[in-house]
Amino acid sequence: MDAAVVLLSGGLDSSTTLAIAQTEGFRAHALTFAYRQRHEREVQAAREVARALGVDDHRVLNLDLRELGGSALTDESVEVPMARELDEISDGIPETYVPARNTIFLSYALAWAEVIDAGTIFIGATALDFSGYPDCRPEFFQAFEEAARLGTRRGVDGRPVQIRHPLMALTKGAIVQRAVELGVPLARTWSCYLGEAEACGLCDACQLRLKGFQEAGVLDPLPYRRYPDWYPQPPGPPP
Repeated sequence: MDAAVVLLSGGLDSSTTLAIAQTEGFRAHALTFAYRQRHEREVQAAREVARALGVDDHRVLNLDLRELGGSALTDESVEVPMARELDEISDGIPETYVPARNTIFLSYALAWAEVIDAGTIFIGATALDFSGYPDCRPEFFQAFEEAARLGTRRGVDGRPVQIRHPLMALTKGAIVQRAVELGVPLARTWSCYLGEAEACGLCDACQLRLKGFQEAGVLDPLPYRRYPDWYPQPPGPPP
């Protein structure tokens, strides 16, 4: 079995990507970053997902992107966008964009791939992401692959590392369906930009997640403090 590095944030998309890598027969080495984002809830979620899916190795690397700021996720003075209309969410680059985050994360993933002789890096980027986040576009991943080919031992040896983004063409509803099929522990994932006991239900991440579950006809097992106006109120607490 070939080894692969999987970027695991603890959210729905990255957890589903991890399950896909395993289903394709890769020995998954999950990589999570504690970069002093607004909360540690997603890091804990990543630990729980990695444990539940039985990865070969899981590393949590500590970075301090708060020293640079520039994002609602790394600067408390920048407010997280709340209660936006769904068509607004994919319009322009949001305040939750963390400057060069995927470039930084992929660079670490590339370094670990060389150490463990892995030929593939998996990342859970989607079409919904690259409509607002410049570092989630297919062209960006192609360019990073080329940089990796030119700047690593594997690349010079003719064994370049490939960047895989298996969710890129899927809708959020299709991602939820795939997660259910693969047995992703959805109740252990976390998408909310806030780190409270319950998901807020109104940030962009919560709304996109809820939209996906609605499209898939699946009840989201996470507890929500409230639901957006467009979302049909569930009949009771999730099981």
